[in-house]
Amino acid sequence: MDRRRLRGRHGERAVGTPARPPYRWIDDQRGFEDFVARAASCPTYALDTEFHRERTYWAHLAVVQLAAGGEVAVVDALAVDVTPLRALLESDAACLMHAASQDLEILERACGTGPARLVDTQVAAGFVGLGSPGLGTLLQRRLGVTLPKADRLTDWLRRPLSEEARLYAATDVAYLDPLWDSLRAELEELGRLGWALDEFEQLRTRHAEPPDPEVAWWRIKEARRLKGRARCVAQAVAAWRERRARTVDRPVRHVLPDLSVVAIAERPPKDARELARVRGVDGRHLKGGAAEELLAAVREGLELPEEALRLPPRDGVDPVFRPAVTLASAWVSQLAKDAALDTSLVATRADIEGLVRGDPTSRLLSGWRAEVAGEPVRRLLEGRAALAFDGEGSLVIEARSHRPVAVDRDGSDDGAAA
Repeated sequence: MDRRRLRGRHGERAVGTPARPPYRWIDDQRGFEDFVARAASCPTYALDTEFHRERTYWAHLAVVQLAAGGEVAVVDALAVDVTPLRALLESDAACLMHAASQDLEILERACGTGPARLVDTQVAAGFVGLGSPGLGTLLQRRLGVTLPKADRLTDWLRRPLSEEARLYAATDVAYLDPLWDSLRAELEELGRLGWALDEFEQLRTRHAEPPDPEVAWWRIKEARRLKGRARCVAQAVAAWRERRARTVDRPVRHVLPDLSVVAIAERPPKDARELARVRGVDGRHLKGGAAEELLAAVREGLELPEEALRLPPRDGVDPVFRPAVTLASAWVSQLAKDAALDTSLVATRADIEGLVRGDPTSRLLSGWRAEVAGEPVRRLLEGRAALAFDGEGSLVIEARSHRPVAVDRDGSDDGAAA
């Protein structure tokens, strides 16, 4: 595919001075609800959020940024009840976001729902050969807009919020509409708009529910190596930790370190005295009735029926099939490069491993991925096609000749085997 065509009239542009879009700071309920009502009548609106979760289990929403109908608003989520945003989210308007995953989780908790229609400009960029860029990089390349420098140390929960922080927040949504227009035009030109829309819908409907407490122990690397009854204790203790973290709104590691979960599973303490001696456990972990609850979880794990143990899914594939995964991965990388697609959009290694294992839920078996990559990879794995170099350093997939090449001990090619 001609890469010049991919850049086309929507390619990289000159970088300008830092953008300073006009915006409104909204910290009153009436002003917020009026803005939401106006936005709901527009065909599209842009949305972003700022939040903190470093010291909490749940993300604490601090700011909501909205742009619609030529207006930009930065909303103080500490002063305003944001639940009326639900009406906008459930409207027919398309919600424009960039790297939406975490924001969708925030909206679900704050408003009880996510957008009815979603566009993610980061995902869209992956379909036009731009990888998965940050918003600043993408705006520079597509629109020539330079965003103000971000301060990663901004405390979005502090009030008053500085003018620099408010301006930075406003720029996160101010240009998403023209950015989407640019990307959409190229997606249509390439015949990939349908692919992108399908991907947006999968992202929108992918539930960001809190993890199931009973499988929380899977996330502890050392716990996966446990055997026998220790796994049952690890499951029960990690589940208790997850539930308590939600209740007290603290990160799970603050409730009990991973190291302590594994240590308890290996040598279950019988009483508070033994519990206090577990590596990594100190007084702050045992306050407010936590010691009694934790010991109860240990007993629950020791008595857990074998059939109630939730084992993690098997990682990877049988060693026999690893060469097949490596070969298929190489082809997918080449395919993505040739088609100017973000490789991670086409298939992750887990997607390829799933296809090799015969997993019917592999993303390579449905939608645009099946057409673009899934079927060629299946032909490769089934021996109906072969992978070769094209003589210029790139890989190509070809029909198999079924004629193996004989190689002498000195490594020279003797031609086709008899």
